[in-house]
Amino acid sequence: MAVASQQELVERIWERDPTLWTGDDEDKWLGWLDEPKRMQERVGDLTRFAEEARAEFTTFVLLGMGGSSLAPEVLKQTFGSNSLHVLDTTHPAMIRHSLESLELEKTLFIAASKSGTTLETTSHTNFFWEQTGGNGHQFVAITDPGSSLENHARQRGFRAIFAGEPTIGGRYSALSPFGIVPAALAGIDLERLLANAVRMADACRGDANPGLQLGLQLGEGWREGRDKVAINPNPGGFGLWAEQLIAESTGKQGKGLVPAPDEAPEGPDRQAAAVEIVDPYDIGAEFFRWEFAVAIAGSILEINPFDQPNVQAAKDKTKEVLASGTDPQLEPEGSLDELLAHAEPPNYVAIQAFIDPARERELQSLIDRAHETGCVVTRGLGPRYLHSTGQLHKGGPPTGLFVQVVDDYGAEIPIPNEPFGFGRLIRAQAEGDFQSLKERGRSIVRVRLGEET
Repeated sequence: MAVASQQELVERIWERDPTLWTGDDEDKWLGWLDEPKRMQERVGDLTRFAEEARAEFTTFVLLGMGGSSLAPEVLKQTFGSNSLHVLDTTHPAMIRHSLESLELEKTLFIAASKSGTTLETTSHTNFFWEQTGGNGHQFVAITDPGSSLENHARQRGFRAIFAGEPTIGGRYSALSPFGIVPAALAGIDLERLLANAVRMADACRGDANPGLQLGLQLGEGWREGRDKVAINPNPGGFGLWAEQLIAESTGKQGKGLVPAPDEAPEGPDRQAAAVEIVDPYDIGAEFFRWEFAVAIAGSILEINPFDQPNVQAAKDKTKEVLASGTDPQLEPEGSLDELLAHAEPPNYVAIQAFIDPARERELQSLIDRAHETGCVVTRGLGPRYLHSTGQLHKGGPPTGLFVQVVDDYGAEIPIPNEPFGFGRLIRAQAEGDFQSLKERGRSIVRVRLGEET
């Protein structure tokens, strides 16, 4: 691509030109371009709020999924925060662990959902609302204006409500209140974090454009058949956030980049993508650089990087399973041996683990076995990955081979205001996604954790 046309790409993004992609409604989803500067104007208020909260509470629990949880989780890991925790699983073991480990009266809960209707977040919020005896002083909401979560937060007298920017999709919201409010509560210096983000935004207007260069690399690699993006390991787990950004933005119309955090970049279907974080505060710049890059890559793939047409499929299936009144038993199904025997690049093996997050290390033997195929191996915890890579699995290239892993969910934990508990919910989510992938002709098997060899 010539230098002139590269600059044209940049100008058209900043001019909000939807024809850079599909000419649909992309111009309505570019609020992230200006969000770092908008958030700078709110630093004083956010810092004061956080200081008051930290004077009263010792623990902060983020209740959110996908775009509402992944940036806070990566910020927590990057800065080594011990006070911020992210709950983005419906597994009863983790709910039980939360109850046992939290000093409830010293805990502030942050309910985060752009739509305000996210089933997992609603369930978590109602559960801890009941556990705290309905103490609104211990709750904060982050949501888009006019959502049902905002209405409930007002009715219940939440301590604070932070409005999201409606022109920013969830996976582009790291530098919006969805990432910045948890960062403030974790004691992160917002001025420094956002200053780095603003510097990167300014750099992404010019000639030596870091976001453009990364985006061109991603897009040109895809054109050459190197659609697996090997994101280098880093202590803060940045790949966890970048994974959703890439997968949900590009995985549609049978196309897509397959994010592969921590995978080796060597291979005919792979390309390396470097995370550039030397100092923890570099993450402010990296969030923006990768957002800009994926927007550029989307123009090369000729897709709309801001929609997610297939994410709803698994949600609808989950609702169907729950509405049926049955409780799926999630018995093993299909042959793992046969699935892996037919695996070769450009296939990738996606391990989808609806297990207690505390047992994630027990997946290693399965990961090692999948690597023997020579294929890229990705892994995600359910139901979190449904909000992250689920779009790619269903709408992206049909090269994925899927291994669903389940475990023992233990005694049921009721969810207030629902006819089902957390155990039945996670089983319905696993069964719903299994059915959704099978309907699309994807190859999928189900195994029990520890019994897959």
